[in-house]
Amino acid sequence: MKKILASLIVAVSLLSLAACGNPVKNVDVIGADSELYTKSEIDAAADTVVKYFEDHFGGCVLTEMRYMGDDSAEVFAEWAEQYDAEQAIVLTSSFDVDASGGDGSLNPNTTYDGWQWILTRNADERWTLQTWGYG
Repeated sequence: MKKILASLIVAVSLLSLAACGNPVKNVDVIGADSELYTKSEIDAAADTVVKYFEDHFGGCVLTEMRYMGDDSAEVFAEWAEQYDAEQAIVLTSSFDVDASGGDGSLNPNTTYDGWQWILTRNADERWTLQTWGYG
């Protein structure tokens, strides 16, 4: 009887987690062709953003992520200098906010487009998310 009850509790728990939905909808980085960064470097930056998004943007669903492009190299250099790093990269994203308004600081039932994520790193280090928002 205890095994049946334990199995039932596990099954209900898994179903309740599945009902929460995925905060990231199979996001690929758009515009990831670059002479400054390899695809794997851009993907690593995107992975850092996705992890942060999953942990801190409850009630939101990330729908798109975009590399700002090599034309923004001067902006990257400014961000790197501001954070005393060797390199910086800027990704932009789109995400949907549910009726709760996420953590309460976002507009409910809204899509945010052009949300920026600024990351920096030094040689052979992982990307560090420094700041985010509309820039």
